[in-house]
Amino acid sequence: MNTNQYYQHGREEMLRFVPSGATTILDIGCGAGEFGRILKTRRGSEVWGVELVPEVASVAAGKLDRVFAGNIETGEITLPDGYFDCVICNDVLEHMVDPWRVLSMLRSKLRANGVVVSSIPNIRYFQILKDLVVRKKWEYKDNGVLDRTHLRFFTVNGVRDLFETSGYQVVTLEGIDKCDFSWKFKLLNGMLLNRLDDTRYSKFVCVARANV
Repeated sequence: MNTNQYYQHGREEMLRFVPSGATTILDIGCGAGEFGRILKTRRGSEVWGVELVPEVASVAAGKLDRVFAGNIETGEITLPDGYFDCVICNDVLEHMVDPWRVLSMLRSKLRANGVVVSSIPNIRYFQILKDLVVRKKWEYKDNGVLDRTHLRFFTVNGVRDLFETSGYQVVTLEGIDKCDFSWKFKLLNGMLLNRLDDTRYSKFVCVARANV
């Protein structure tokens, strides 16, 4: 995947997780602003973005209501308190040094009953386990679960813990990007009483509401 494609994803599969009544949305790691543009066009939402790469942020600025170029982790970006109905973190928390601290900070930016919607790669994904256990490989790539820029790795239980320890109540936790097991893996999963079901998914979507 080239750099242009990396930042241009529309992520339409995430639309159904964004509350239909969300009128003010913050998209962290907004890339070139495609997901926010879709939200504005189809939902009529006001969408702000945060993007680390300045030249990409400048592209997003032409699509969204307001865009900040900078690092959300360093405190260089000032966001209004109690303003957003929804904060989007599509494949961004795993890139952070301290996603727990960022999520804790974001609680104050949400309105009452506001939510954080995130997609997070699953380190227990079937293909990763196969490479690790059978092929004895752990190879970083340009994208995917083992993207070389990932700093944190999560399982489905790790995603839940991430949000709960950051002051949120998990409303939805659901796998996406499902793969089909080989017959051998299906047999193994059956022998283990379906304890490998979570490995079918390359990502988990979490919708979490800030605790009052």
